[in-house]
Amino acid sequence: MNKTKYIFVTGGVMSSLGKGIAAASIGTLLECRGLTVTLQKLDPYINIDPGTMNPFEHGEVYVTDDGAETDLDLGHYQRFTNSLLSRKNNLTTGQVYNTVISKEREGEFLGKTVQVIPHITDEIKKNILALEEGNDVVIVEIGGTVGDIESLPFLEAVRQLRTDLGRENTLFVHLTYVPYIAAAGELKTKPTQHSVKDLLQIGIQPDILLCRTDRFLSDEIKKKIALFCNLRFEAVITAKDVDNIYEIPLVLFQEKLDQIIIESLKMWTRKPDISNWEKVVAKIGKIDDEVTIAVVGKYVAHKDAYKSLHEALEHGGLYNNSTVNIKYVDSEDIEEKGAREFLSNVDGVLVPGGFGSRGFEGKIQAVEFARVNKIPFFGICLGMQMAVIEFSRNVCDIKSANTSEIDNGIKDPVIHLMESQKNVNGLGGTMRLGAYPCKLKKGSLAYKAYDMNKISERHRHRFEFNNDYREKLESKGMVLCGVSPDNHLVEIVELKDHPWFLGCQFHPEFKSTPLKPHPLFREFVKSSLSHKNSASNN
Repeated sequence: MNKTKYIFVTGGVMSSLGKGIAAASIGTLLECRGLTVTLQKLDPYINIDPGTMNPFEHGEVYVTDDGAETDLDLGHYQRFTNSLLSRKNNLTTGQVYNTVISKEREGEFLGKTVQVIPHITDEIKKNILALEEGNDVVIVEIGGTVGDIESLPFLEAVRQLRTDLGRENTLFVHLTYVPYIAAAGELKTKPTQHSVKDLLQIGIQPDILLCRTDRFLSDEIKKKIALFCNLRFEAVITAKDVDNIYEIPLVLFQEKLDQIIIESLKMWTRKPDISNWEKVVAKIGKIDDEVTIAVVGKYVAHKDAYKSLHEALEHGGLYNNSTVNIKYVDSEDIEEKGAREFLSNVDGVLVPGGFGSRGFEGKIQAVEFARVNKIPFFGICLGMQMAVIEFSRNVCDIKSANTSEIDNGIKDPVIHLMESQKNVNGLGGTMRLGAYPCKLKKGSLAYKAYDMNKISERHRHRFEFNNDYREKLESKGMVLCGVSPDNHLVEIVELKDHPWFLGCQFHPEFKSTPLKPHPLFREFVKSSLSHKNSASNN
């Protein structure tokens, strides 16, 4: 049996260079050679997971089928590879220390002094090695920047793994930065040299450098970097800026990154076939239609809060040969100035998930504007709940309709806390999380999109449609077209007499990829295009 190989991806110089995209792209290239790949993110923060963090702090929370709330980089892994991700694919400092301290309290260390080395590092190694079964390659991305004190235990753990597993089974890829200084008219390699020096002080010699830059590096620059960083010339790779992230695997393929990796790890693979990615990138370059979709939320100042959503809309555009121009609208601005001010010139309206009451009424106004003006509407999680409230108030004449998230004592809680949530203590990991099945009504928009009568989608919420109001809303034209197998939970709602109006309790954006756009995003963008074209013809 072939031994699993490990690739460790680190970053230097500064944050936000794109380690997640780099790791995902490596996974793409290795899958194109027929290898089975999985990826893992090691996050240095002390939170158990990002589930309780404000999106302004950490961006979106990506949810796996088994209900783990994880780092947004797992979304990149899912969009770029076929890896089946679970809670094993994200490990935080908080999880590590929580486990080690629990073991100490239970006496598992036999009275010994518990230390970072070996106890913390052993726990990290154990979690990394737990991914080897069934995978040819495990790609491990270490969060943060080399030099951060928080990342040191993770870096020490992977340093030890090189000794444990052998050089032929481990590979260190370091992402760094080579800036172009316009005043000097040249690229500067010193930041990269210092970053590698920081790694060397920890005891890690990178095997490959991915140099983030705005232009392809000349052979002269590559030779200089290789000389000062103890590397072969071929191991200095240009990670050039691109217009679209889905071009990155092709840039790295052009630089022969995958060939260097398999040679370094002494692996045999089939010849690479990157044709699917070439088709995606070629399609991006040929798009000449466009559509404008408003995303009405309260985290719009931080685009990473809606990262998977943004990408899923782009995937829907790709399928429909259209560029999706996303107009982010703060729901509080709508409360202040009205929906028409921001939504009169858009082709579709999407209200995404979120928590807390801030901006509620602005989202409800956005739903009403889309419903009344027959603009395609897509509500996700909280967005669906806002659609139910708006319909209850303005169509069913239930003027006090609201969600008990605002106030437990409201008169008409058309959205209320699900029964299983009423006795929950604590916030972290206690929502309805992960994949749940849903039955679809034949003839509905959802059924036509999925082309099947039973689906599975990922959830992340506490509040649900209140069944006490089912009959009233259905009598006025709301179609409860998606329900749980026991018919107890309403998962999808639609409206009669509207071109395309759909709200769902789950998060379909988590399952969309450029090679396989999610059916609901595909159809939402298609309907938005139709709305644009019909408006231009009138």
